[in-house]
Amino acid sequence: MEFKQWYMEYKIHKNRPGLLGDIASLLGMLEVNIITINGVEDRTRGMLLQTDDDEKIELLGKMLKKVDNITLNALRPPKLVDILAVRHGRYIERDSDDKKTFRFTRDELGLLVDFLGEVFKREGNQVVGLRGMPRVGKTESIIAGSVCSNKRWTFVSSTLLRQTVRSQLSEEEMNENNIFIIDGIVSTIRSNEKHHALLQELMAMPSTKVIEHPDIFIKESHYDYSHFDCIIELRNTPDEEITYETFTGYNDFE
Repeated sequence: MEFKQWYMEYKIHKNRPGLLGDIASLLGMLEVNIITINGVEDRTRGMLLQTDDDEKIELLGKMLKKVDNITLNALRPPKLVDILAVRHGRYIERDSDDKKTFRFTRDELGLLVDFLGEVFKREGNQVVGLRGMPRVGKTESIIAGSVCSNKRWTFVSSTLLRQTVRSQLSEEEMNENNIFIIDGIVSTIRSNEKHHALLQELMAMPSTKVIEHPDIFIKESHYDYSHFDCIIELRNTPDEEITYETFTGYNDFE
């Protein structure tokens, strides 16, 4: 069998001396490799494991459920949020009702850039929405994530330096491997027919599109929420309200 990765997470009830050593010894006897280990949230430890025998993972799970000092929370193939939790020692906050919405604050920009970098590495058509107030770091995070994924970025519409509304892109810019950055307000309210035609062509391409202000993009176009693979919210503080009237004059937003 080929080597596969697994994510293991357990809650510590009594952090007695030697607890981690006992678990590491158990993994060693089963010849399950520990790739990464870190504390995740309060009294929780996460590990990325590797083995070429799925039965060993099943046996490991049964054995750890008999250990009184811990509760096994997860033992599964790793998701992106699991990998980042072990890497950064914290979980990305997700909307309790909408699991494809991820929340970050400005002091978590490193985690956000890492998250975007991993998302951008994926091939094929995907649309990412990014909500946030002005000057919170949206565009900068997208560019940094593109660098992390070793991909080129292309501004289709933007207000980063001055208002940018592209009507056409060069053959090199139309590369499916590029990250296309779109300002949802500029592209739907402040653009022209040629830009709309370009936008439709890009949206149909098997490439990654990142749309800032996705709510207005949805309201002012024929695209809807189902077209988005994930929505990211970036705030200065956890309780900051993301509103549009103050910086767009857009008073019809509901």
